[in-house]
Amino acid sequence: MTATVYRNFDKDGLAAAYDNRGHVPECEGMFADWAARSRVARDRMTSRLDLRFGDGPQETLDLHLPAAPGGAVHAFIHGGYWRALDKGEFSYLCEPLVDAGVIVANVNYDLCPAVSVETIVGQTRAALAWLYRNAEDFGAGDPRVHVSGHSAGGHLAAMMLATDWPAYGADLPADMIRSVTTISGVFDLDPIPHLPTNEDIRLDADMAHRMSPQFLDPAHDAPMTVFAGGGELTEFVRQSKDFADAWSGKLSAVEYVELAGLNHFSIVDGMDRPDDPIVRRMIAYME
Repeated sequence: MTATVYRNFDKDGLAAAYDNRGHVPECEGMFADWAARSRVARDRMTSRLDLRFGDGPQETLDLHLPAAPGGAVHAFIHGGYWRALDKGEFSYLCEPLVDAGVIVANVNYDLCPAVSVETIVGQTRAALAWLYRNAEDFGAGDPRVHVSGHSAGGHLAAMMLATDWPAYGADLPADMIRSVTTISGVFDLDPIPHLPTNEDIRLDADMAHRMSPQFLDPAHDAPMTVFAGGGELTEFVRQSKDFADAWSGKLSAVEYVELAGLNHFSIVDGMDRPDDPIVRRMIAYME
């Protein structure tokens, strides 16, 4: 009998259950398309690129500015299993937010295995603190930050709401995060040490559990929407449902939304449209 390593999965079954690239083999072409669309979007937007918020090689962010700043600030955190992709591949999804008058930051971070997931969480905190502290310099009307993230970025977005900001920086308000939108996130990291990708991610059981928002509490109240695709791997749908359920009693407004037919990558593919349901929700949080 094959030994189980997480829930009812043996090692091979768990690897298949978390293999998004294997589930969507056309994803490599999608990544190239996102990068091309992002280059075009950056040409259309007024941007400040590669602003440094820390000393790490990838501790930079891109700011995309509306014609008349003065409204909300939104930070998008990219995914890639903490070990791949780049902020520049996601400029395309910033454009409808900018058109709605939002100042948008695309956040980068150093990647595994060069750094740990815990370090990436810390770098993301540093990026959001930088945004808050510098908001007036780029015309924000409210320096508090709305946050979204896809895949590993969804995990990082949730971790930002679990952050005690005054403990992190005495000048930071407890309610620094205005809203959170997670997209196909992973919130229980306990399976990660058993996956082949952990050769790069390098989580042990203790760190995986401590870095799991599923088992943490939000540090303050803010509205949150947890999106997943109906065509995703079953474990990713379950993770999003379970996380929404876990935090529904801890926040005043939590909604789980499953978008029929969309997989782990197609769920963000349409976010360059103002009528995309995820974009509509993000804009509604900032109105």
